[in-house]
Amino acid sequence: MNPRPAPSGKSPGGLAPALRDIRAVVLDTDGVITDSARVHAAAWKTAFDAFLRDQPPEDPDQRRPFDTHDDYLRYVDGKSRLEGAAAFLASRGLDLPAETVREVAADKERLFTERLREEGIDAYPGTVRLLRALRREGMPLAAASASRHAGELLTRAGVRDLFDVLVDGGEAARLGLPGKPEPDLFLEAARRLGIPVGRTAVVEDALAGVEAGRRGGFALVIGVDRTAGPGTRERLLRHGAHLVVRDLGELIEETEETEETEETEGGVPT
Repeated sequence: MNPRPAPSGKSPGGLAPALRDIRAVVLDTDGVITDSARVHAAAWKTAFDAFLRDQPPEDPDQRRPFDTHDDYLRYVDGKSRLEGAAAFLASRGLDLPAETVREVAADKERLFTERLREEGIDAYPGTVRLLRALRREGMPLAAASASRHAGELLTRAGVRDLFDVLVDGGEAARLGLPGKPEPDLFLEAARRLGIPVGRTAVVEDALAGVEAGRRGGFALVIGVDRTAGPGTRERLLRHGAHLVVRDLGELIEETEETEETEETEGGVPT
C-alpha cells in the first residue's frame, strides 16, 4: 500500500484545532462511519432475549431483556461476536459451554445479515464530510473494525474508496490479533498507513475501542456519542477518549471555501 503523502506541519485548513498535529486517522466502522450499530444492537437484542427466555438465569433480576443502549455499549460494542456474546451472558451470571456461546453468536449473525439485506446501510453525512476534508489535506485514512462485515458495509454505504486501508475482523482473525480493548487492530491499521501512532488519531464510539486507542499510545482518541444517553460521554472519557463529539462534522471548521467545495462534490449527499 502506498499511502498519500502526509500533510505539512501547518494546521489543516477547515479542520478543528484538535487535528492540528495529526498526520493519519483510523476510524472504527459501526456507529462511526456507518449507522450499522443500530442493526447490530437490534440483532443482539433478538438473539439474547430469546436465549434468556429459553434458559433464564436463576436470579430473577438477571432475566431482564437486553438493553440496546447500556448493555450494548458495556458488553458487545467494538468486540468480536464471540467475545461480545460471552461478555453479556457472563454479566447475567450464566456459566455456559463454549458451544452454547457460539450458537448465540451465530444466531445474532444470521439476524444481522437478514436485517442488513432488508434495511440497508448509510454512512453518516457528518463523517463523510470530515473524511473528504481529511482527504483534501492528503491525510492517510484507515477503517478498522472487529466485524467481518466491515468491507461490505463500507461498500454498501458508498464510502469504501475514501480509505487507503481496511483491517476487518477477517484480517484480525488471520493475523491472530486480540480484540479490543487491546490496541492491536488499530496498531496494525496505523502500521499499514505508515504513520507513527504518536501522529495518528483513532475515532471510536465503543468503550472498548477508546480504551484500545489510549492503550495503543495514539496521539488523539476521539469518542463519538450519538446516543446522548445518560453518562455516555463521561464513560467514553473515563475509558480513554481525549474528547467526545456527537457528530464528526463538529471537527470541521466551516469556511466559505469549505462550503463551496462540498457543494460541488459528488458521492454521498451531505
